[in-house]
Amino acid sequence: MEKVAALLSGIQSGDRKSLARAITIVENNLPGSEAILTGLPSQNHTPVIGITGPPGAGKSTLINALLKEFESRKNTAGNPMTMAVLAVDPSSPFTHGSLLGDRLRMSEHFNNPSVYIRSLATRGALGGLSAKTLEITDVLRAASFDLVIVETVGVGQSEVEIVSLADTTIVVLVPESGDEIQAIKSGIMEIADIFVINKSDREGADRFAAGIQKTLHERPLINNWNVPVLKTIAFRNEGITILADAVLDHQQEIPLKANLNLMAERAFRLIQQEKMRNISVSDLEQQLSSIIEQPDFNLYTFVKKYP
Repeated sequence: MEKVAALLSGIQSGDRKSLARAITIVENNLPGSEAILTGLPSQNHTPVIGITGPPGAGKSTLINALLKEFESRKNTAGNPMTMAVLAVDPSSPFTHGSLLGDRLRMSEHFNNPSVYIRSLATRGALGGLSAKTLEITDVLRAASFDLVIVETVGVGQSEVEIVSLADTTIVVLVPESGDEIQAIKSGIMEIADIFVINKSDREGADRFAAGIQKTLHERPLINNWNVPVLKTIAFRNEGITILADAVLDHQQEIPLKANLNLMAERAFRLIQQEKMRNISVSDLEQQLSSIIEQPDFNLYTFVKKYP
């Protein structure tokens, strides 16, 4: 317990080694994981910015530009803003660890004292988020950053999970998505607090932005927030200042989602993760192999044994 107390103290005082060690313990369910999570501050209002969208939309490049923009601004203490980035990468098929692609694209921030970057493998998660993303995000929030940015792996419509984690959700699209707008609007199109049309120097960007605006008229207002549709060219840093303003405006206009609905959603995911902790497909295969050929075998009877 003394070791955990030291880690928690180090996290809150800004010690990066303590933060990195705590994340490793939580991610891998090592001894002390539960003590770290239950020892986190109960009231933490660090905003979480979720950035999602299909593969190839330029999410990592956009985050890279946003980091530079936010760092140029001051926090309430008059110091440069500090940010943590949790990049949810695909899993390696060999080690099951993160492929670290996003960290490579953000390499210019590796030695930046205002930015902390951590990659996290999906480990088979289909919703764009690893099962441990919520817990690690809470660890990052305890480290007194001004913003925590979570980038999902980019699997398309199933990335709606980000809405249960982020206080502000940014959906990044490209002009080529225009022909697919009807197909995707029932998924990620409905979760955005801010839409970004990246690579907007490409043909059809204006038409695509107008199409999204038209679609938004069919969506009811949430907390009277008018969802902006912004155009950026991230690798040129164009439109980034306006995007950063919109993020901070949303934080001012919309209270952080510390509400009953969001807490219930988070609790559901944590309980689901805890209940599934000791269940694996390989174990189920082994158990099924001895009974699947029995005449009275019933799948629903089999699964009932797992509460």
